[in-house]
Amino acid sequence: MKIEEQKEIISGFKHLELLANQVVEGFISGMHKSPFHGFSAEFAEHKIYNVGESTKNIDWKLFAKTDRLYTKKYEEETNLRCHLIIDNSSSMHYPKLKPNELFYHNKIGFSVLASAVLMNLLKKQRDAIGLSIYSDKYEYYAPEKGSDRHHRMILNTLENLLENPKETKTTDTITFLHQIAEKMHRRSMIILFTDMFQNNDKEKLFNALQHLKHNKHKVVVFHVYDKKTEINFEFDNAPRKFIDVESGEQINIFSENIKEAYEEKVSQYFKEIAMTCAQNGIKYVSVAAEESFEKILTTYLVEKQLFG
Repeated sequence: MKIEEQKEIISGFKHLELLANQVVEGFISGMHKSPFHGFSAEFAEHKIYNVGESTKNIDWKLFAKTDRLYTKKYEEETNLRCHLIIDNSSSMHYPKLKPNELFYHNKIGFSVLASAVLMNLLKKQRDAIGLSIYSDKYEYYAPEKGSDRHHRMILNTLENLLENPKETKTTDTITFLHQIAEKMHRRSMIILFTDMFQNNDKEKLFNALQHLKHNKHKVVVFHVYDKKTEINFEFDNAPRKFIDVESGEQINIFSENIKEAYEEKVSQYFKEIAMTCAQNGIKYVSVAAEESFEKILTTYLVEKQLFG
């Protein structure tokens, strides 16, 4: 292959698509040793057999390999509709990446690649994909579709998020979750990537998440964070200036003086969010931007089976 052709393949949306495909293929190859043994290479063409269904479409060859019952899945069947939502506020572009650092080691980069990974899996299963992006405004909306052209358009939009970082952009999560909910008319799985940093009332936030659940939608919230600094508050004890990337407010402190109180407060906040989501029937998953994408994919597969 010529160098020019190699450059073309990794440019634009294809670069993100290539990375996403590598993640998915690696995950699938490891499924043989996991509770998902049986999905393997054939999983895109099959679904788990449910008691009471006709047995005429059971794949007995796959049963011999996996000791599980699967029925063959045909293109004309109604597939899953999945709508991805990404919080694109300034806090999601934290931490600022160093030169040559992997783009998915901050919150927005991780969320973008995780979305592309899910899209890859959805595409393999011939499912429809939609996308919403918000910050201080509703930046982008694409309804759920399954065409290759639609898939490429969304990938290109995701890459643009990486190329155009937000500066001092606040989050209006509540307003835009309500607006997105109004657009969702057909039963879908809705997946939200956010760092949950907003100044609004928590009760109003969960009312908005509940709104997403109308029409029996399945809602999954991936709470994305930077573990080193946002959870463990790992800073040296030199005097530091901390700047709110959304409001621009500044404060000068010694991190060691507040480390213990900060970590306790953050831990309490995460527990409250997780508990409230559980009480409202919302799947909540906290995930660090430094982690692998296995938790994302495993959560999706489990929730899809439960969604039915």
